[in-house]
Amino acid sequence: MVESAKTETRLIWFPLAVGFGLLFGGADQYLGSLVRLGPWASSVSAMSAPWLLLPFVFGSTQLDPRRAMLLGLTVTASALAGYFALTLSPLESVPLSHFPADLVALAHSNVRIIVAGLVTGPVFGALGRRWRITRSWLSAGLLAAAFCLEPLARLGVGQLPRPNIVWGVEIALGVCLCGYFTAARTIRGSPQRGT
Repeated sequence: MVESAKTETRLIWFPLAVGFGLLFGGADQYLGSLVRLGPWASSVSAMSAPWLLLPFVFGSTQLDPRRAMLLGLTVTASALAGYFALTLSPLESVPLSHFPADLVALAHSNVRIIVAGLVTGPVFGALGRRWRITRSWLSAGLLAAAFCLEPLARLGVGQLPRPNIVWGVEIALGVCLCGYFTAARTIRGSPQRGT
């Protein structure tokens, strides 16, 4: 009886990952298309670090490493599906009659992003689980570094869209993550191994 309840609890994470991923990806795409809000909206939509936070958080709900990786992959793939679905929707003035051809073209033009998501989803899912189990500084540091260093990496390759305040906020979020991870490790002490 207790084991079946645990199994049901574990299984609920996958539908949640699919639903949240679809909403996240769709919202990210839609935000980027809201030009009337100003250039900050497309800059926020262009951020990669939140796409790493997503599998990290879902992976941190799991004790089993394979399940954490699979959940990270699931939420990332769902987010990509939500992003692409909204890109090809009538909300973006794309007629549904062009859907198959447009989907192939969109997937082809985003192969690097899709492959990156298929790699980073499971990796950051595993890192989230590792943070939960061992309070790994490496796991925490990689996530925080993604937020702190993305603007510098984009600047280095000449792809830092304006306004700069958006990227300053991303760095500040990375610093906040560092503070959170440090406080959580200090306050909680030993890792949380419970379900």
